[in-house]
Amino acid sequence: MTQRIPLREIAHARAGDKGNRSNVSVFAFDAKHYSILVDQITPERLKQTFGALFTGPIQRYLLPQLSGLNFVLDEALEGGVNESLNLDSHGKSWSSLILSLEIELP
Repeated sequence: MTQRIPLREIAHARAGDKGNRSNVSVFAFDAKHYSILVDQITPERLKQTFGALFTGPIQRYLLPQLSGLNFVLDEALEGGVNESLNLDSHGKSWSSLILSLEIELP
């Protein structure tokens, strides 16, 4: 039987920005959960769930030795810090948003 839990129960995340690009890294607390991240946290899932916010391409980079994933979100910051009127022009809240995703834990 699987259990549905928020991603934040098995992982933590950090976000950064450069211009109109944001990156979010997600790291499993325990290496045994890395495969769950790889299987369930995909660019397609981020687009499906947050498509209105993440309008540009999303690339995912696997970091197996760190039990993590790095997502690069192009065109995610409405022009970036100097152009955006967004309250979170650095995109720091993206990490918290991604950690709110529900995952299935076997």
